[in-house]
Amino acid sequence: MSKRVMVVDDSRLVRVQLEDVLAGTDYEIAAFCRSGEDAIAQYDQVKPDLVTMDIIMQGMDGLEAAECILKKHPDARIVVVSSLAYEDTYEKAKAIGAKGFVDKPFHQEQLLKVFEQALF
Repeated sequence: MSKRVMVVDDSRLVRVQLEDVLAGTDYEIAAFCRSGEDAIAQYDQVKPDLVTMDIIMQGMDGLEAAECILKKHPDARIVVVSSLAYEDTYEKAKAIGAKGFVDKPFHQEQLLKVFEQALF
């Protein structure tokens, strides 16, 4: 049975890249949200196994959105996927409760390894 992934990113390009990278794997994109607010609103109905969360988006940033989701759903598995690959960003994501961090641009092997670690 495939794992349901909620992708939170304001870039259509990232959605296409993730669809390509996840094709033929045990993961399927169950929802695509273009903002943190949208992700918070949809989380309950989508019930994803995993969330990929960009940081820089219009309105609420991804770290704030992740924090809101994790407060309501402490068992949520969130992987930050961002080009903000800095030590303080890693630390903040980890402190919030993110299960992993993938730098953009990403490739399949790297992404799937972090997904597996986040789920177990």
